[in-house]
This record gives sequence, C-alpha cells and structure tokens, in this order.
Amino acid sequence: MTGTLRAYGQRQATRQQLRGMHAAMLAAEEPAAPAVATEEPARLTHTVNPMLSISRTERRLRQFWSGHRATVGVAASVAVLAVFSTLLGLDLWRTSKIKPSLYGYTVLRREVERIKKSQKDLTISLNQFGRPSSAAASPKESTISGTGFALTSEGYLVTSYHVIQGADSVLIEGRDKQRYHAEPVYSDVKHDLAILRITDKKFTGFGRLPYAIKAGQADLGERVFTLGYPREDVVYGEGALSARSGFEGDTAFYQVSIPVNPGNSGGPLLDERGNLIGVVSGRQNDAQSAAFATKSSYLVRLVDSLDAAKSGAPYHLPRFGQLAGAGRPKQVAKLRDYVFVVKVFE
Repeated sequence: MTGTLRAYGQRQATRQQLRGMHAAMLAAEEPAAPAVATEEPARLTHTVNPMLSISRTERRLRQFWSGHRATVGVAASVAVLAVFSTLLGLDLWRTSKIKPSLYGYTVLRREVERIKKSQKDLTISLNQFGRPSSAAASPKESTISGTGFALTSEGYLVTSYHVIQGADSVLIEGRDKQRYHAEPVYSDVKHDLAILRITDKKFTGFGRLPYAIKAGQADLGERVFTLGYPREDVVYGEGALSARSGFEGDTAFYQVSIPVNPGNSGGPLLDERGNLIGVVSGRQNDAQSAAFATKSSYLVRLVDSLDAAKSGAPYHLPRFGQLAGAGRPKQVAKLRDYVFVVKVFE
C-alpha cells in the first residue's frame, strides 16, 4: 500500500511539472499586444488552461457513450421493468388467483359436471328441435366439485380455496346423500385454504370428530393416507411423505407419493395414527405420484385468524384423536362420515 501511494504521488508531481512547462511555452509564443493610449495603464492578462492527457481507449469509450447513451439507458430500463414484472406476476399468481394448471402444477378440483351439463343441454336441444325447450326448468347442476372435511363439530369445514373460488353458492354432500348449504367464512389464498360454515337450520352438528389436528411437522418417510371424491363415491389413497416441501420448494406444503385426481382437492391428509397433517391441494404435471398438501400448521394459523376476527358462531377444535391403534379399515370407516363432496355453483 505504501509503495502504491508513493508511486501515485510521483505521477502527480510529474504531471504538475509538465503543466508548468506547457504554460511557459504558451506564454513565450503569445504575441505582445500593441500599445494603446488610454487613460489607464494597459493591463495584460493571460489565463492558461491545463490540458489533461487522454488515452486512445478512453477517447473511444467517451465517443461510444456519447453516441449510444440514450439506447443503453432505454435497454437498462426495459431490463429492470422486465425483472420486476416477472416477480410481480409470480407474486400475484400466488396471492390473488389460482389457475387450474400453471407452470407444471395442477390443482385438483373436478370440472367433469360442466362437461356433462353441456352434453345434456345439447341433447335436449336436439331432441326438442322446433319445440319449446324445457332445459331452463331442469335443476341447476354444479360446475365444479372437490372434497372437504369437518373442522369442528359445530359445522365448520375445510377445503382448498381454489375449489370454491368464484362460487355463487356451495353445497356439501355426505356419503348418505345428506346435503347442506354452506358459505365461505375465511380463506388463505396464498396457502390454498378455505373455511366453510354450514348455514342450514336443519343441521344439528357433526358430533365428536375422530381426528385431531397436528400443529407440528410430519416426518419424512412417514406413511400417510387420504380420502377424497374424484368421482361420485369416496376414494381411498395411501403412500408416504416424500418431501417436507412442496412444488418448487414451497415450505408451506408437503410432497406425498399418493396418486390423486381432480376432485381430491381439499381432502384430509392423515398420518398412521389418524392425525390430520395436511390438506390435499394439487399435483405435479409430469409425475402422477407427486401430490402436494398444505401443512396443517397453516390451517391452525387460519383458525387463529378466524378466532381473532370474531366470526360469531362458536367452535371447538378437536384436541384428541380416536384413531390411534386402530387398523386402517376401521380408521377409514370412522372417517367417512366427516369427509364430504363440495359442490360449487357458478
């Protein structure tokens, strides 16, 4: 460092000497001004501007910058805007609207009924060509369906947010075909969760729930299972917890090796002791066995938010499960009364 400073000082001293010599040469070459008779004695003033030496490379860089600085500025602005637009778009995708299929990820709401309704309407139109159509008098059919399960004995349920997104009305149907009207009361779009509440006066309660909600993390490799409605009848699926993070490393989700299909969204994910550890949400497009579920700890946080919002209706979360130690068929038999089809009308 000392040698560098010393060399810098020597260069500065040499530069000052050269400037002085150059100034002296200019003064010697300057012609003497003619004498002019004035009332005041003539004054000769000469100012010498020091000249700095510029290398050829620096001169070229200055010429390039003078000719292209407008273009470079525009290009830099476009690049910055592109980066921020990309980041904003990804954030909006996560926090405002969940699409059925995007970036290799598929949510699992079922849209088969929409196809059936279109086919039925087309058949009616063809059969009654030339006559008044009775299609308007037919009962309204659901366009989207998913799975939901009881959260409390008082009539609160859980499903995936993308299942009820944009719904005009929601209907809950159990395995005994008992139907109840429900309404969304709280949601977490970022983590794809929604809490529903049954609004029918005829509803008297679920009774004691057989499972408890696990607030902590599940273990990698743990055996897990789920119940859902990818079709009209309930479907059982089992596998293992294959990763403690979800799609693209999202730590709010688990990855599980369970084959799932449209209609499984909102279904419960349980461990071998029958504790709720997650809510099924979607799957990876290029791997049928790679499914994802929101961790139950985020459901607990959502319930805490519901409590803070003073929803009005009382609720009590299940604290102790009743499924530990039971065989899988008995566990499933007890669970079926608390897992429902969520039918959405748009």
